[in-house]
Amino acid sequence: MSSELKVLSPNVHYTDEHIEVDYQYQTTTVVASGPGGYTVKPETTELNIRTVRNVPRLGLMLVGWGGNNGSTLTAALEANKHSLEWRTRQGVQKANWYGSITQSSTVLLGSDATGQDVYIPMNQLVPMVNPDDIVVDGWDISSLNIGEAMRRAQVLEVGLQDQVYKRLAQLRPRPSIYDPDFIAANQADRADNTIRGTRYEQYQQIVQDIREFKQQSGVEKVVILWTANTERFAEVKEGVNTTMADLERSLKQNHTEISPSTIFAMAAIAENCIYINGSPQNTFVPGVIEMAEHYGAFIAGDDFKSGQTKLKSVLVDFLVSAGIKPVSIVSYNHLGNNDGKNLSAPQQFRSKEISKSNVVDDMVASNHILYGADEHPDHCVVIKYVPYVGDSKRAMDEYTSQIMLGGHNTLVIHNTCEDSLLATPLILDLAILGELCSRIQIRRKEPSGGEYLPFRSVLSLLSYLCKAPLVPQGTPVVNSLFRQRTAIENILRACVGLPPLSHMTLEHRFDLPVGDGQSAEAQHIAKKARVNGTAPYANGTTEKCNGVLNGASHPSEEIPGAQFLGCFLEEKKIKMSQQEKAARRAALRNEYWRTMTNPHNHLRGESGGVFDTGLARFQAMRVNHFEHFKPTGRSFKIGLFTVVIPIIAYAKMMKHERDQREQQYRTGQVAYADRRFKFI
Repeated sequence: MSSELKVLSPNVHYTDEHIEVDYQYQTTTVVASGPGGYTVKPETTELNIRTVRNVPRLGLMLVGWGGNNGSTLTAALEANKHSLEWRTRQGVQKANWYGSITQSSTVLLGSDATGQDVYIPMNQLVPMVNPDDIVVDGWDISSLNIGEAMRRAQVLEVGLQDQVYKRLAQLRPRPSIYDPDFIAANQADRADNTIRGTRYEQYQQIVQDIREFKQQSGVEKVVILWTANTERFAEVKEGVNTTMADLERSLKQNHTEISPSTIFAMAAIAENCIYINGSPQNTFVPGVIEMAEHYGAFIAGDDFKSGQTKLKSVLVDFLVSAGIKPVSIVSYNHLGNNDGKNLSAPQQFRSKEISKSNVVDDMVASNHILYGADEHPDHCVVIKYVPYVGDSKRAMDEYTSQIMLGGHNTLVIHNTCEDSLLATPLILDLAILGELCSRIQIRRKEPSGGEYLPFRSVLSLLSYLCKAPLVPQGTPVVNSLFRQRTAIENILRACVGLPPLSHMTLEHRFDLPVGDGQSAEAQHIAKKARVNGTAPYANGTTEKCNGVLNGASHPSEEIPGAQFLGCFLEEKKIKMSQQEKAARRAALRNEYWRTMTNPHNHLRGESGGVFDTGLARFQAMRVNHFEHFKPTGRSFKIGLFTVVIPIIAYAKMMKHERDQREQQYRTGQVAYADRRFKFI
């Protein structure tokens, strides 16, 4: 997808192949200087950033293609490509990519000539892959075609399933690696499409599959993403998987601690593919990371951050930044899809528990006022398998926090979400952003130049989409969702020569001309309009008198002098009336407290009440009401309809009922002995 954005700046240069930017990267170095003291040094580094404009044809190979996420993503790609519509109980639903930051979120570009913010879709900021052009393939231990896998998942509406089934039924996953030692034993009934042989033979088959896919599909770049079952943690051992050489040797020796996900990662790296781990296991053992750095391949992970954990990273960040101290976080959730079934095994659950539990660490460490050196909130995670709820996961969280002076605040949140419909857009974003990162290079701006450098092999920029972000060794882990999102936006802005996001908006807080678009004369006119009450978006209630309604605007012509004076006098009269009422209220309040707190009231026989002249007049009026009564047309109607007519109507009703009874007695319909009121 080509970007329509053009930046007019001497620091931005467009060629047929690249967007080249001269960029000033500003950082701040802090050195502690004694107890509570710091020395701060702002620094600026001159950089050249180069982004390849040509967007390659992207292939996406999913490990676990026949699972809930893989089949849902394939159906979503088909639905959005053909703009499908289907009927639901709520009406007609159209295909969309809600939940995807690249397709359904916007970024702040700047402000227009009137000072209003301008937002554009993220995928228009720099050239990105169009989802309609992605070619999907993959592996799965189940032999069901993707159409049947979609029906088995029970995620999508039947109306949509019926429209995409024919196309999806033609897609069949390649055989995958099944190792019952790494996933739960309850997955054995699905494993009818597996690769036989030793681990090294399985590795060779995966490499062959990747090469065949590239050749048959004609794609220029491939992203391989693990969306299969959660594995148990692999044991990291010296001589087995701590170095690239040990890992390759262990693979050929068929060592039992080489997991299927690690085999896929090694094959992807060897074929220069981007590999992303969407599950919580430790796929990226030290040997895999070294291998990626050796081949210059990109890797990212771990574990999709879609629902409960994403909310947790937002809420804890908010609480800590507000000076509130979370002391206990308890997260419970249950689900009934195959992921929940696999996580019912203790070893697989432990992998998930670790990825969910570390999500608040950096936010806690950011505030040493609230937390000591080794202090952390209590954090408990529980996951249960309940088949009936299917893909509709239920999550319940309790956040207990300390507030000032020993107080406590507890937030309890219940979250119901369709798990795969939250995770699927993340797969799309990971693939698109991962591919984009492979086209961005950077170097220091020096007279002698120098070679452009790509991102490090570990793409920590994608941590916004992952529960347990994988980062290069020695670099800090950031879990705060706001910081992760801001990092993505600012790097994309840097690629087109725009400064980092700033919400200072000094031009709105000071009478300050900013940039070349607003001259001093224009600033003076705007100030004059505000003084005259004609500036748009001013607080007030009366047009051309005290501003305008919030969010409304009107022409900024000057108000004539007489009209302005009339508005001023009217406003002054209203203020005086309000002041008089306030003075009367204050006098009554003072009299009340003087009377009620006087200890000598009982000696003088005073009742202790406050003499209210208005109340006295009202009581006197009620007492003398009948003495001063004057008949009017209104009082006549009230008396007629509330007294006279009801009495006459009731009397006629009673007479009619008595006449009917007498007629029954006289005609023998009721025996004389059975008559009512015998003695009357």
